[in-house]
Amino acid sequence: MTSLPAHAVDAPHADNDRRTLPCRKKAMEMPKVSRDTATQGGDYGSVVDRSEEFGEYTVDFLTFREDVDHRPLLKGLPDDRCQCPHWGYVFRGELTFHYADHDEVYHEGDAFYAPAGHVPVHTEPGSEYLQISPSDELRRTSEVIMKNVTAQRPQD
Repeated sequence: MTSLPAHAVDAPHADNDRRTLPCRKKAMEMPKVSRDTATQGGDYGSVVDRSEEFGEYTVDFLTFREDVDHRPLLKGLPDDRCQCPHWGYVFRGELTFHYADHDEVYHEGDAFYAPAGHVPVHTEPGSEYLQISPSDELRRTSEVIMKNVTAQRPQD
C-alpha cells in the first residue's frame, strides 16, 4: 500500500483552508455480542445456548451441563454427520469431535475449526465454548437436531 506524504493529505490551500482526503467508507458500528447480551438460543436442559445472528454468520455461546453424544441427534443428515463448519474457542472443559478417519479433542484455551462431516461425541460437563457458524448451514442442522430431540422425549 502506498502512503501519501503528509503535505498531500494536509496541505495549505490557496484559500488557507486545509485539504483532507475524503473517507471512502462510511463509519459503521461493528456488531458485537456477549453471552449476556445474546438475544437468541435458550436453555435446553443439558445445554444452554446463547446466540446472535450477524447476517451470514451465527455466534453461539454454549454451556454443557451434561456429556452429550450428538450421534442420535444428527440422524437424518448426510452420513448422520454435522454438515455445518464451525470456528470456535474453548473457554472451559473438553470437547471431542469424531470424523470419518480420526477424533479431535479440544481443551480449554484451544481455538478450533471443525469442517463439515464431524460428530460431537463428548462434551465434558461444565464445558463452555464459543462457536461461529454459517447461519444457513447451522439452521438446517439445528432443525434436524430439534426434530430428533422432540422424537426422543417421552410422550405424555
